[in-house]
Amino acid sequence: MKSLLYIANLRLPTEKAYGIQIAKMCEAFADSGLKVTLIYPKRNNLNIKGDIFDYYSVKKNFISKLVNAPDFYWSGGLDKIAVAVKSFISARALVREALKENVDVYYTRDELIAYFLSRKNKNVIFECHKFSNKRKLFYSRFKKMNLKIVAISDGLKEDLVKFGIESSQILVARDGVDLDDFNIKISQIDARKRLFSNLHWEAFARKKIAVYVGNLYLWKGVRIFSEVAKYLCEKDVNYLLFIFGGTNKKDIDVLKEELKNIENKFHPNLVPIFYFGKFPYREIPYILKTADCLILTGSERDILSTKYTSPLKMFEYMASGCPIVAQDLPSFREVLNDKNSFLVKPGDAKALSDEIALVFKEENAKMAEEKATKALEDVKDYTWTKRAEKIIGFF
Repeated sequence: MKSLLYIANLRLPTEKAYGIQIAKMCEAFADSGLKVTLIYPKRNNLNIKGDIFDYYSVKKNFISKLVNAPDFYWSGGLDKIAVAVKSFISARALVREALKENVDVYYTRDELIAYFLSRKNKNVIFECHKFSNKRKLFYSRFKKMNLKIVAISDGLKEDLVKFGIESSQILVARDGVDLDDFNIKISQIDARKRLFSNLHWEAFARKKIAVYVGNLYLWKGVRIFSEVAKYLCEKDVNYLLFIFGGTNKKDIDVLKEELKNIENKFHPNLVPIFYFGKFPYREIPYILKTADCLILTGSERDILSTKYTSPLKMFEYMASGCPIVAQDLPSFREVLNDKNSFLVKPGDAKALSDEIALVFKEENAKMAEEKATKALEDVKDYTWTKRAEKIIGFF
């Protein structure tokens, strides 16, 4: 049995998507026959109780180790400096720990750790999630060492090849989903009752509901929702838009302020957008089950969104069996198409609103069901297990 050490220079568990991906990939690598150990730095997290196995509901088929590293925060403008310093210190600590392990493969999504280990002539696989000219030092080293790279999108591979890294050294392995997590046996009405029992769920039960799940970063394109809200108020469209997620207080405050401004302009009872805050990962399947339509947004002005992302929620949406309305971005197009989703012009609030309304019309119910069924079929190619097997075949 080959052994793999996954080195994550990140806080775990976390509300952010990277935590799900790391936990699920360790589980999938182990399911595929590897002896897997995950190491990560000790970080304070007052919002999450329990270990990585409980929080993400993954099997205890791999070893999880915390590595002692200083954890500190500096206020104001020094915050980013603190993160960089802390990341560098923990990277050195993780590498020292990694070198104690006699494993076949060292796997990481951290450029600094891949750089340090490559200088020790270790068999390193680097999983790349974005390309930046600020990281040329690392890419040059990876190129020189013929380091194998796993890129999460075609757009990423394209820019790495342009930099000079051999195409044969790069594997595109998009993110994935655990289908069993989303194959829940609960009706839509019971899911709504479960989640909205304290919020007049009977009224919600009579409405068509569109749902967005995820973070509220600018590059996610979520600012479009305030424009969508204005359009819906003006047109008096009879459906609701629910937003779940957000981990950054500043982003959450901005969204709340925008929705409050809309309430001040229109009567509060007319505003059809509700923000429900962040939630545990295990609740996502139930949230998606409440929806009649799922919304996937991005920013056409941000390269991270247009070329580099492979959003977990896209695959989770597909696995839910619910119709998807997505903005038509190249990164989404690597998986989505006109047969498995409804695609709209990026950045166009009216187009997004109109497409949701189109999905909700009774005469389009069959078309919406066919697209959702096709997405559910297509997502079977994007399980964590298949991704792990593809990566193992690569190295």
